[in-house]
Amino acid sequence: MDRQKMSVVIRYFGIAFFLVLHNVQAALYIPPPPTLDDRAYLLLDYQSGQVLAAHNADEHLGPASLTKLMTSYLVEQALQDGRLHEDDTVSISERAWRHGSNQESTMFLPVHGQAKVIDLLRGIIVVSANDACTAVAEHIAGTESAFADMMNNSARAMGLSNTHFVNASGLPDPEHYSTAHDLAVLARHIIMDNPRYYSIYSEHDFTWGGHKQGNRNELLYSDPSVDGFKTGHTEESGYSLVASAHRHGMRLIAVVLGTNSMHARTEQARALLDWGFSFYQTVTPYKANAVLSHVHVWYAEKDHIAAGLASDMNLTVPKGSQNGLRATMVIRPDLQAPMKAGLVVGKIVTTLDGKPYAEYPLVALESDAEAGFIKRMWQHLLVFLEHLF
Repeated sequence: MDRQKMSVVIRYFGIAFFLVLHNVQAALYIPPPPTLDDRAYLLLDYQSGQVLAAHNADEHLGPASLTKLMTSYLVEQALQDGRLHEDDTVSISERAWRHGSNQESTMFLPVHGQAKVIDLLRGIIVVSANDACTAVAEHIAGTESAFADMMNNSARAMGLSNTHFVNASGLPDPEHYSTAHDLAVLARHIIMDNPRYYSIYSEHDFTWGGHKQGNRNELLYSDPSVDGFKTGHTEESGYSLVASAHRHGMRLIAVVLGTNSMHARTEQARALLDWGFSFYQTVTPYKANAVLSHVHVWYAEKDHIAAGLASDMNLTVPKGSQNGLRATMVIRPDLQAPMKAGLVVGKIVTTLDGKPYAEYPLVALESDAEAGFIKRMWQHLLVFLEHLF
């Protein structure tokens, strides 16, 4: 190897390190996830975003009332950024009123009446009210089709590449579809982006206009660790459920689509959650903004700046692992001033028992201005001589 190549290798790997994280062992054996009689399922760890189990997770299926997860998300976003207020009143059009009849889920909103935004949000989440969905869609976007465009824009921003909406409530349509994977990611965004309203997803019942109705998520009544999310059903799609549970500092999100009964969707989601909590744990070996290294920056006022993670490193690993999880830091060799805080300067690569596991970007934790003329010229000379010899 010539001296030029040797220099690049040294600068690239010279600051790399190899650490044992949390003294965690790789489990010798994890039984396969439970065998489920559904069309698709997925189990996701909330903190790390890692998929622990999946079956047909990217198959396009009718989401039915699981569509309302996106409808409620957009209402919550509008409340959080001030475009809506909880006490704002919404007028109920004849079209919205009709979507609460003919055996569709309903809040029993009166035609040409009014309801508060917060009541409509509870109606959407707790009792899966189609009339409430149409009412808020028209209030926010003017028409339900325009609201569907907003839903699709939000889906794209979340990276839901296999999802497309044409209405706010989940009524069947060939162009209205999603997947187990996309719905799990959407549920994760609801918790992460709108924590103020997440508790509504655990409410057992909702009363409006003299009508008391119960939440159809049966896990809320039988498993105290479950605190959300939503059920769905149409004749075409079968019975579906997105459920989230929190046990011993770990949160999992389970999605089951296309089961044959309400009982089946409940028990299948329960089985997935129990399996995940039994055999996995989430660890956080590195916290956001902790200084993990000081990296070299060329032509800068400071020769080295602090580097770390922009967000916590959350990794979901098998329980009972033993010195199997390791991390290597790789620094870019070409960092030059000016340097802004937040710029990616390398990455942390983790392996589990020698196999690639996860990567996190390493970022600058501070800024660094360009050095004065004399220092820059001196460093240019050093680089020239390095390449020359």
